[in-house]
Amino acid sequence: MVKVDAGGGDWLALAVLAQYRMATTEQMHRVIAPGVRIEQTRRRLAKLRNEGLIDRITLPQAGRTRVWFATQYGVQVASEWPELREWPPPKLIADPTAARLRAGHALAVTETGLAFLQDARHRGDVCRPLDWIPEVYHALGGGEAVIPDALLYYRSCGDGGSMLRAFVEVDRATMGPERLAAKLGAYARLHAYVPTPIGRPRPNFGLQPLEEDWRRRYVLFPRLLFVLDGTGPTGIATRIQALRAATRALALSSFLRDVPVLAAPLTDLLRNGPSASVWHLIHVPDQDHKVGWMQSRHP
Repeated sequence: MVKVDAGGGDWLALAVLAQYRMATTEQMHRVIAPGVRIEQTRRRLAKLRNEGLIDRITLPQAGRTRVWFATQYGVQVASEWPELREWPPPKLIADPTAARLRAGHALAVTETGLAFLQDARHRGDVCRPLDWIPEVYHALGGGEAVIPDALLYYRSCGDGGSMLRAFVEVDRATMGPERLAAKLGAYARLHAYVPTPIGRPRPNFGLQPLEEDWRRRYVLFPRLLFVLDGTGPTGIATRIQALRAATRALALSSFLRDVPVLAAPLTDLLRNGPSASVWHLIHVPDQDHKVGWMQSRHP
């Protein structure tokens, strides 16, 4: 087995690809080594490919852009590292054909994660490359699950260094506004979901009361961020209206009282940074002003 130096550049490159699913050469450079020449990143990726840990495809429609992903062997190696053991391994992108079919959405998710990572570097906050975790499985019982496009961990150095978490949904306008808005209901069910105890019911003598499943992972339920792409301003406005309409149907739910729900165009995130006032308040549908994503949980 090829040994990858833990903590070194090769380790980080493989860990990022195993966790992010896919990234272009330029995206990998901005994630793992923005302070060096991009040629060093290209050499590192070529080395890992020669060792069978990663592979690549070329997207001709994007100026022959090279897109990298971890091989089955690379995922096997990376899954042994403590930093990647907390979450189940990703669905493997088995071959170049599968990679091409998933590239558009996967690269948009990677670009969204980069926006948060670069913004944290600029602000002096803490958001490491592996603090962006795509496709984390959250069971709802009965075979159902909520799988956000990404889970974000972020520590703000202001306000006493608060730890923030967010579920991020990246929408590229491949589904209708109503189907996008329906995701709010799934997150509301996750917020209220209490697993059924295994076995026959018995008296609860001095036992802890049952609680929501998400509390095993999070101190607070992560805020919910919708990042909108793949359409112009009119399409963005339509999708925001659909999300707000869904919140009115959930107006009596504790979910909306406890969880900030925000939406912003990806173009605004890339232009101004996620911490800028580019986010539309979804959980407060009667307020049209924009805020930063790190706003108070109770506006």
